[in-house]
Amino acid sequence: MKEYLNFAGIVEKDKEKIYRQLMWDYKISPEEVDKLIKGETEFAGHYDIDGLFKKAIENFPWFIVLQIFDINTAKLLLTDKTISKLRFPSLQKKYFYVKNRLQEIIPVTR
Repeated sequence: MKEYLNFAGIVEKDKEKIYRQLMWDYKISPEEVDKLIKGETEFAGHYDIDGLFKKAIENFPWFIVLQIFDINTAKLLLTDKTISKLRFPSLQKKYFYVKNRLQEIIPVTR
């Protein structure tokens, strides 16, 4: 079976594993998560895209987050509101920095 990358850079065979790890505490299928990320639905279980993104940045290193969400989507979702809801002040500090760097290096798309 050939491996191939999806739109966010995840090797397709690893996508299900990553989504299962993300939803370890809920019975939300990888298919539901994938549809939410692709914008095909508004919810995966009780998660909307903002909640899913918050869960991802609280549970995975940034390089994994960028395999789940493409960089432009991550930039849009990494808002002050989302960052302020993170559980740990150290994560808030980290992601305020990341947000500022993304604004510097990725041009605004219109």
